[in-house]
Amino acid sequence: MAAGYAELLRTRHAARLLAGTLVGRLPNATAPIAIMLFTRAEGGSYTLGGALAAVYGVTNAIGQPLLGRAVDLHGQPRVQLPAVLVSALGMVALCLAGIDPLVLTYAAVAVAGLFTPPLEGGLRALWPSVLGEGDKVHRAYAMDAVAQEIMFTVGPLLVTLLVSLWSPAAALLVINGVGVLGALSVVLSEPSRGWRSAPREAHWLGALRSPGLLALLGSFFFVGTALGSITVAGVAYGDDHGKTWVYGVLMAALGLGALLGGLVYGARRWAGEPEARLLVIVALLAAGYLPLMLTPGVVAMTVLAGVSGVFLAPALACAFIVVDRHAPRGTVTEAFSWLVTTFGVGSAVGTGVAGPAVEFGGTSVSFAVAGAGGVAALLVLLATRRVLRVPQVGEGGVNLAGACENDRIGAVEPGFSSGHQA
Repeated sequence: MAAGYAELLRTRHAARLLAGTLVGRLPNATAPIAIMLFTRAEGGSYTLGGALAAVYGVTNAIGQPLLGRAVDLHGQPRVQLPAVLVSALGMVALCLAGIDPLVLTYAAVAVAGLFTPPLEGGLRALWPSVLGEGDKVHRAYAMDAVAQEIMFTVGPLLVTLLVSLWSPAAALLVINGVGVLGALSVVLSEPSRGWRSAPREAHWLGALRSPGLLALLGSFFFVGTALGSITVAGVAYGDDHGKTWVYGVLMAALGLGALLGGLVYGARRWAGEPEARLLVIVALLAAGYLPLMLTPGVVAMTVLAGVSGVFLAPALACAFIVVDRHAPRGTVTEAFSWLVTTFGVGSAVGTGVAGPAVEFGGTSVSFAVAGAGGVAALLVLLATRRVLRVPQVGEGGVNLAGACENDRIGAVEPGFSSGHQA
């Protein structure tokens, strides 16, 4: 599969788009831990740190589909370029304001979250126009899921390193400055500047008129809850053991587990419907979260964190295909942005609940929130198995079985079709 990924990356523009998106998303990926560490360094409580991270998550969740819809209507650079600059300025304001007055602190975090550019959804919209039709797009989804786990592995370590060398405020500034550069690399690229979405049916619900997409989003809300709670619980676990670096190690182990899981998942071609496969993967993901509440010693906990991440990247890669199969025509960026939104809202709920859970019930209770989130994600998929089937002709205007977003984009973007490959 590594050879297959190398082939994809040799395609013109592919490596730049993937790398730029990952770097551009670094501020968003590290925001919960960076905000938590900044708040603690300023003398704030776990509850305040969790609340600020929750505000970032909620505003990010609101902004992603709105900006995604704007991208579908107006193109990527006209939306993503001003958004990334405003978001970075929000984090600069946070560093300058500190946690007093709280009104300004909350406002700065809200601005940073609301204007986070939808780079993740934008990249998945670009893959068909860069790679052409066929299996390459689905392989790119798997590669995307694996690659972002590198970011989630390196990101926490980078934040903790910057905090150790300088300060939490410096970590926020550096991470967001690097993120702006990554976003610029994407939005100034030829595919991004030339991409246009397929014509869409005018409907106020947009991508949300697809029942299958709604079912998927409901499940991944709870996956986000689990991941958000682990952010707070991991910090508390590190404090319990008197070592700040323990959190970075736990998050790196979780990311490494997801990276390895994604590589194994992408090493073979999967038969059958992705919706049924996703049900099994989420069940295994939930099973991996439950043992975290045991909170053993650092070595054993690091192993458990790695195991809990093994099925995360496969779940995401499979979910990307399901989104593609259920998204209504002309709503590709918005549909993928809604997936980001469910993570954002779920993560915000997870951080918001785990903060008080640490203070009133201890670290084990905060990790129990993650286990509960995984189980809830599985139950949603079990309850919605019928609507998650691929719709047939005429059902809500969504894709036919097996259809790919490249059918919707390639028809309107001949300049970036499969003939544009290296």
